[in-house]
Amino acid sequence: MSIISISLNDSYIKALDSIQEAYDLKGRSEAIRASISAAMDDIRELEDLSGLVEGVLIIVRGNHADPWMIQLQAKYQSSIKTQMHSHLKNQRCLEVMVISCDAYILHNMIAEIKSKDKADYVKFVHG
Repeated sequence: MSIISISLNDSYIKALDSIQEAYDLKGRSEAIRASISAAMDDIRELEDLSGLVEGVLIIVRGNHADPWMIQLQAKYQSSIKTQMHSHLKNQRCLEVMVISCDAYILHNMIAEIKSKDKADYVKFVHG
């Protein structure tokens, strides 16, 4: 097994420790491996989609005033059939979108959301 070194800020350290505790793992290395496995499961699930896909895209984000979500919704308006926006605590927002589009477009949309690094949670639930 290879050894790597990573840098994490305090919030990621707390999250890592929470993962370790929640899953009763022996150490942080196991927590990192479990997190990578979970991320790979999400990637595989999206990669398995092809053709026309329909489902619900759920996003939790901070900074209600940041226009990036409006810009994203405008760019993918033909794929978004319905959307709901709700205000949460601490200036955070919940976005729920009913999506109907080609899997390739969905992949691009989710990749764009994640690359902005402004969403705390992104999940597509396939219909």
